[in-house]
Amino acid sequence: MKALVYQGPGQKAWIDKDMPEIQKPTDVIVKITKTTICGTDLHILKGDVPTVDAGRTLGHEGVGIVEAVGSAVGNFKPGDAVLISCVTSCGKCANCKRQLYAHCTDGGWVLGHLIDGTQAEYVRIPHGDNSLYLIPEGADEEALVMLSDIMPTGLEIGVQYGNVKPGDTIAIIGAGPVGMSVLLTAQFYSPGRIVMIDMDPARLELAKQFGATDTIQVGAEDPVARILEMTGGLGVDVAIEAVGVPATFDICQKIVSAGGNIANVGVHGTPVQLHLEELWIKNINISMGLVSTNTTPMLLKTLNTGKVNPGKLVTHRFKLDEILEAYEVFGNAAREKAMKVILNA
Repeated sequence: MKALVYQGPGQKAWIDKDMPEIQKPTDVIVKITKTTICGTDLHILKGDVPTVDAGRTLGHEGVGIVEAVGSAVGNFKPGDAVLISCVTSCGKCANCKRQLYAHCTDGGWVLGHLIDGTQAEYVRIPHGDNSLYLIPEGADEEALVMLSDIMPTGLEIGVQYGNVKPGDTIAIIGAGPVGMSVLLTAQFYSPGRIVMIDMDPARLELAKQFGATDTIQVGAEDPVARILEMTGGLGVDVAIEAVGVPATFDICQKIVSAGGNIANVGVHGTPVQLHLEELWIKNINISMGLVSTNTTPMLLKTLNTGKVNPGKLVTHRFKLDEILEAYEVFGNAAREKAMKVILNA
């Protein structure tokens, strides 16, 4: 089969690779029909995730058709259409018992990280019964790909960890795919004001279409001064970091109100400075983490009922064997006006 393989920082290739095989009775082999590229994949290629070895097939999102199942798999059979969770979970360990699937002792974020991932023609999914979801008939598969990772990430790590409540003023720093997912899912909780902060005017315009009440273009104006002006000097109830660089986390520290929350969603590859000398007195909470995808069943229901449409995040489509071109587009998102790309097998 063909697969997109990480070959060390800054290097990748679309090459021939052996087909995955059933290794454990709980494994499922899935033939990929649609996958995508994540900002985390770009972080890996930059060398920000040193636990990824050269030779690893990247990718942790997608939908496909079950090709084969291990002898212990009971929920799926060959021919089933399935959504792949970015997190695999055994369902039995202490962390899984409290729905902290990100830290499953025999799983978690392994796809495209510690084992071969979904940017390939076939992928092996460990603990298939707990790591796959049947696709409802007639569902929009492009929208479902967004439920592999970015939608539950935005909801769990941004909105829920940030404790967004009705009437809150919230600021989202970073209008990329995850920031937009935060924007879409924050509206489940009826915040009073949603401020999107980014450098790209095109993304800010899209954010308005998706429900942002206010936008701030970094570079054209000072986001900290503007937020303080908008809030009468109080700051925001929830500041959500969705980029993964020190400068954006620093904005969050400066705009959070007393008693507020900073929710860090971005993947950070370099240290950030935590201003405890200023924050200790403000009675704030700071949260961060890796998505556990425990909200995926709920998101599937909202998708089925039309309450949310993550498919509108898709801006570009490629054939799977055009993945190198897709990386070029996604890696230059501002120039290409790209949000999420879909790769069709």
